[in-house]
Amino acid sequence: MDPAWTRHLPPGTVPGDVDLLAERTLPAAWASGWAHDPERPTIHDRGAWLSAGELDARSRRVAGRLARARLQPGDRILMSAAASVELVIAHVAALRLGLVVVPVNGAYGAREFATIVIDCQPAAAIVDSDSARDHVLAAATTAVVVTSPAVELRDGPEPPLDDRESRDLALLGYTSGTTGTPKGAMLTHGNALASCAALRLAWRWVPDDRLVLALPLFHIHGLGVGLHGTLLAGASAVLLPRFDVDAVLDAVREHDASLFFGVPTMYTRLAASPRVAELASLRLCVSGSAPLAASLHEQLSTAAGVQVLERYGMTETIMNVSNPYVGERRAGTVGFPLPGVEVRLDGDGESGEILLRGPNVCAGYWRRDEATRAAFDPDGWFRTGDVGEFDPDGYLRIVGRAKELIISGGFNVYPREVEDVLLTHPAVAEVAVVGEPSDEWGEVVVAVVVAGSADVTEADLLAHAAHDLAPYKRPRGVRFVEALPRNALGKVLRHQL
Repeated sequence: MDPAWTRHLPPGTVPGDVDLLAERTLPAAWASGWAHDPERPTIHDRGAWLSAGELDARSRRVAGRLARARLQPGDRILMSAAASVELVIAHVAALRLGLVVVPVNGAYGAREFATIVIDCQPAAAIVDSDSARDHVLAAATTAVVVTSPAVELRDGPEPPLDDRESRDLALLGYTSGTTGTPKGAMLTHGNALASCAALRLAWRWVPDDRLVLALPLFHIHGLGVGLHGTLLAGASAVLLPRFDVDAVLDAVREHDASLFFGVPTMYTRLAASPRVAELASLRLCVSGSAPLAASLHEQLSTAAGVQVLERYGMTETIMNVSNPYVGERRAGTVGFPLPGVEVRLDGDGESGEILLRGPNVCAGYWRRDEATRAAFDPDGWFRTGDVGEFDPDGYLRIVGRAKELIISGGFNVYPREVEDVLLTHPAVAEVAVVGEPSDEWGEVVVAVVVAGSADVTEADLLAHAAHDLAPYKRPRGVRFVEALPRNALGKVLRHQL
């Protein structure tokens, strides 16, 4: 039987001919494409286009500056800045030189910066704020070259470029740290290439595509999918410094865009806009980083004729699973394994922890041998910590996080299942379900709700949940809040609840 990922292949593609690592590394593939068509536009920022040839030349120059500053292949370079053409050039230059890029959220405070700086010991940092510069220098235990995204260092001779191998380290992607201390996922050049090559096939990503990219480049969604995938496909991207509904829709119209990648909070705001129908001009809208409510799927379909494609990825593995480009994009699921990816569930029942294997899976955690051993089973399957289940047609559904599991009276309750039921109530705008300690039950289920109507009551929601949930899954209480705490990509910070 063909592996599940063959469902994503374009017609006429022979599964045995698929080699996700044929181009060796992203920088090698990018450079080949730039040489073939140097005039092709690649990145738009602040009213101007950067051509492929200009990206090649300017990244070569920046790589020379970094090498003259005595950075060598394998050195870590921290990057914390808003999306800009200068940041893209610096990022590309670092990868071409063989440096290991460490993307960091610029909103982090001193403690969060210190955790990462002490752990990865960067030789250089590219930052766009005085506070980030100060945080890096305060935490560094060795000399660090600190500069802006323009890399205002002295020019130097061009060093060897694009000579890394698939096994060499390309990125240290620090996990979000919503629970515990962030760990650096060691993503190789092969990991980065394999994931983008799989998406190029699955999403029919071609040079004529144009992406509106409003995601931050410190996160794997914006960086490892949006930017890297655009450059591998030989396509182009319109960079936006932040998400704004009108700015996104203006960019779609002005640049004749074909793609938009976002997170559920973005789609919620787009759906509420009187201009939502303008999304209909896009050939593909992709959502990730958090679950997209089925009601929002329906709202966007009705208002704009858009069937949003949900996919499943994570820092340690980049992209794993996707709803199909051709065929039903089933709300509430993340679809089928992407080309090259194997997925199985670890459990005796219908659901279990999602385990992954494939060329996209990281090599482990930076200087965390124990964490690395714990992350893989004896057969090399990566333990995601996510709990999933397959529907009868093979679509994967994410039930929740294993660590978010609530055990009430000895029964397992997955928050996602309860949340999905509560979200069907018209007065529930947002909800997060957590476990509250109980002497009698161990934990009881509690729903934290952002109400969309002022007159909804706790009793209303408890009665609503009772219709569709077994007694042990039903919330014992409801807490109303103005907003749920979220990180920059829209994930709920459950530990704050």
